Amino acid sequence: MESALLIKEYRAGVMECAHYGHISITDEYGRIVYSAGDPHFRAFTRSSAKPFQAIPGIRAGIASHYGLSAQEIAIMSSSHRSEPEHIRVLEQLSGKIGLGEECLICAPSYPLNEESRNQWLRAQGEKRRILHNCSGKHLGILGYSQMKQVDLGSYAEPDHPVQREILETFADLAGIEEKEIELGTDGCGFPVFSLPLSALSNAYLKLACPDLIADPSTRTAVETITSAMNEHPLMVGGTERVDSVLLEDDNIVAKGGFKGVFGFGLKKERLGITFKVLDGSEEEWAFITQSILRQIGYSNERTIARLAEVFPSDIRNDAGTLVGHADSEFILHSLEDSV
Repeated sequence: MESALLIKEYRAGVMECAHYGHISITDEYGRIVYSAGDPHFRAFTRSSAKPFQAIPGIRAGIASHYGLSAQEIAIMSSSHRSEPEHIRVLEQLSGKIGLGEECLICAPSYPLNEESRNQWLRAQGEKRRILHNCSGKHLGILGYSQMKQVDLGSYAEPDHPVQREILETFADLAGIEEKEIELGTDGCGFPVFSLPLSALSNAYLKLACPDLIADPSTRTAVETITSAMNEHPLMVGGTERVDSVLLEDDNIVAKGGFKGVFGFGLKKERLGITFKVLDGSEEEWAFITQSILRQIGYSNERTIARLAEVFPSDIRNDAGTLVGHADSEFILHSLEDSV
């Protein structure tokens, strides 16, 4: 199935960019109720898998074992930008599990948030592993590996016991067999999952509606993780990040991933929603999400207005002068359209 034209960008009335991709929206019965392009398009989850990667550790009791706060649980699912509050919580988490950043395999980095990076450089700060945007995930899994008394040095290898448990749990929530998930290596060194967007939508539905999860301990773990994400949305992304803005709405669980993949679930509507921008861009996430919410008749207009406020469709130059705009182009096809 061909990709759908999702967003067009105009400068001086002339189309400058066109962004194509795929959208999948599934309901509690696993049916694709809305789509654009190919809802079964295979995509790498990248960081959109982080809430699922946190489940085994939380399920096994690391929160009580280490006395973790909701902020520390939220940052385990984070693609943080190393803002000051992120660094404080990360160092707190590292201290509680008793493992320093030298144990992390993710590369030393500078903060991704521009202001934080500038402050860090002005203070002559060097790159640190804890500043990598995936460090919260790594610390959480290291903490679980330590509690489980398995090898720490190989914690990111696909055949590590914790990684095997993550894959098994993720496949179960996505409603597919483990063998249907292809593995690659993520930017941070972890295994990364390739699967159909429709399966990822099913998994996001379970995050939003954990009552659909048969196993009680997994259900409780999901409730703990998503509650922390909604309670501390800034921990999950950062200032003016799409997933953090969406998480301000208690009805939404959301997480983005690198190279244009995004997932969110709606609790009351009982829908799992994922999309992939084929050129890997993230700039269009907010526009795509706004259009999806409007087209399905999402009732919380404040959330849609908040997205429009933080991510206006106006395109401005470096001096702030209005020079163009972005338009949503796709129309969701409903289940009834294909019957």
